[in-house]
Amino acid sequence: MTTLDEITKEKQQVNEALARVDAQREELIGQLGGLEAAERVLARYSKGTAPRSRAAAKAQATPAKTTALAQPSGRGRTRAARPAGGKRGASSLGDRVLALATGKTQQEITAACKGARPNHVGVTIARHKRAGRIEERDGKLYATHSAGAEQHAAV
Repeated sequence: MTTLDEITKEKQQVNEALARVDAQREELIGQLGGLEAAERVLARYSKGTAPRSRAAAKAQATPAKTTALAQPSGRGRTRAARPAGGKRGASSLGDRVLALATGKTQQEITAACKGARPNHVGVTIARHKRAGRIEERDGKLYATHSAGAEQHAAV
């Protein structure tokens, strides 16, 4: 019976250790979510440095088996989990609209922005108007500054 008691005691210790590891894993998942949110905010507001690919960073940091376990079970993938620049072209919609504002109407600019929804183009034009980068004369839109001067002002 003494051997059976030792086995039971050892099994209980292993179960307690597993429970501690699970609790620590849940805590780390929460911290990882917070860090990913902070990374998204920094990537959005810091234009000077290009962030590292998340897939490459995860592959370096943890083996493939643990990344599958680290996914929260209650939620699916969110929009932020997509890789940066997934479907975007070389320039942003704001840059394209600003480049096209050379005496064209809003409808012409919307038609020229392939793949962009018309309401998004309209919002972008309105934003540029409020910022003073685009002005409207006789129903046509004109950029007030050159794109190069705008980039220098941003730096």
